[in-house]
Amino acid sequence: MTPQDVITAARVAVQDTRLNFYRYSDADMLSFVNQTLIRMAVLRPDLFSVIKEWPLTPETVMQSCPADSHRLVEIFYVVGANAVQEVSRDMFDQSCPGWVSHGPATPVNFMRHIRNPNKFFVYPRPLTCVKVLGEYVQIPPPYEMEEDIQVLPASYFSALVDGTVYVAESIDNEHVNSGRAKLAQDMFLQQLQVGLQGRVVTDTESGGLRAADDPKRPEVM
Repeated sequence: MTPQDVITAARVAVQDTRLNFYRYSDADMLSFVNQTLIRMAVLRPDLFSVIKEWPLTPETVMQSCPADSHRLVEIFYVVGANAVQEVSRDMFDQSCPGWVSHGPATPVNFMRHIRNPNKFFVYPRPLTCVKVLGEYVQIPPPYEMEEDIQVLPASYFSALVDGTVYVAESIDNEHVNSGRAKLAQDMFLQQLQVGLQGRVVTDTESGGLRAADDPKRPEVM
């Protein structure tokens, strides 16, 4: 899936297919695709999560996610060493107020920064050359025409097209196009919402439905 694929489909939807007489240039359409990807990352950050290694800043408990991160999801383990368990910073502050000044070692715990989703704390503060394997939501980079769109599942191609159509049509002030823009926006948001609801079915052991709530389950007398 490339921006060119999305643009080709979007041009059909906005009736802008006359070669050499485009209402929107390729550069404009590419900008619309990249804007839509950013919107999708904000609305559905789970679609843009990546698992990568990155180095920790030595000798400090305060850490940052990589530069292309929108927000932290999870820290799994120290590369080549131990697992890292998430704990409450309030618990640490209350039970051991001096934890931030303890000597450096291999981290065994991490704590979220509740006011900054791209920051986190580790305990103990790391030595030099310590890397962690973690998961974070990646900010989509600006893509070129024939570049493969990474991370976003191909099943969201239609949503990406609808979002691009919405951006394109919302620029036009004609009444008919404003209605088309609203339709594209609604379809875009509905697809993202339905995809999120589907996770309840696929990502839980019970399939999102408890046995007691199953309407087909016979009543036990």
